[in-house]
Amino acid sequence: MKPSLLVLAAGMGSRYGGNKQLEKVGPNGETIIDYSIFDAARAGFGRIVFVIRRDIETQIIESFVNPLKGIIDVDYVFQDIDNLPGGLKPHPDRSKPWGTSHAIMVAASKIKEPFGVINSDDYYGVKSFSILYDFLVNDKSETNYCIVGYKMENTLSDHGHVNRGVCRADKDGMLQHIVETRKIEKTGKGIFAPTADGGRQSFTGDEIVSMNLFGFKPSCFGFLEEEFTRFIHRSKEDPNAELDIPTSMDVFIKSGEVTIKVLMTDDKWFGVTYREDRPFVVENLEYMTRDGIYPSPLR
Repeated sequence: MKPSLLVLAAGMGSRYGGNKQLEKVGPNGETIIDYSIFDAARAGFGRIVFVIRRDIETQIIESFVNPLKGIIDVDYVFQDIDNLPGGLKPHPDRSKPWGTSHAIMVAASKIKEPFGVINSDDYYGVKSFSILYDFLVNDKSETNYCIVGYKMENTLSDHGHVNRGVCRADKDGMLQHIVETRKIEKTGKGIFAPTADGGRQSFTGDEIVSMNLFGFKPSCFGFLEEEFTRFIHRSKEDPNAELDIPTSMDVFIKSGEVTIKVLMTDDKWFGVTYREDRPFVVENLEYMTRDGIYPSPLR
């Protein structure tokens, strides 16, 4: 069975100011998701599964499910905030999804094969999908997963701060530690992020970061449910608490339950974190279309 691709598309887009996963950025009105699906299909992925909110179901069906019939299998699942283990109820003020770990967990009923994970609003590059596909097809360990890693400097926005999973790998490329680092910002004096004690840490730009381009096996669903259950008991009263994949993965590797291979790509990532990022994305996709990397129209 070919690997599937899980597309995380339930985010609220608060910094962008709207449903950025549906923003038209290609020469013929394509979204970033369209490019990711195109790259995934030509790499060899056999199915696309979206994780979405209920309020965008109609748009997802009209934009992706129906147009892709006959091209690649497509399915979707809802990331409902009341989809919690053990009969727990969310805080009454809760309105946002529970984070990316929960987004993967809710797809357990839809995926029984090795699968990749991407954000819906991120462009990852052609090589990155081939790297991910090759791992999922050739690695036979049920508890060995992967991250496709990027150089930090290839992932930053010129228009504000971003969150990144900063990785440390050993000499064999196995992940030792990953920290979800928030508010990383490129300035005229360097790259910085605030610390919990009110200071700031600096970066060279050569650090390995995760952009939520992962390779998993079905065994991950059990691990994620265990970790999310622990998280929800700690955080159910916080209406803004989220559990992200890097935090969960760090728990997994420290417990020795799983191993995670870091597979480096030299592709440049870009996305629409901020509204001001859009012209850069449009320009780059136009360039790659002219250069023959993508057909026009894409479908």
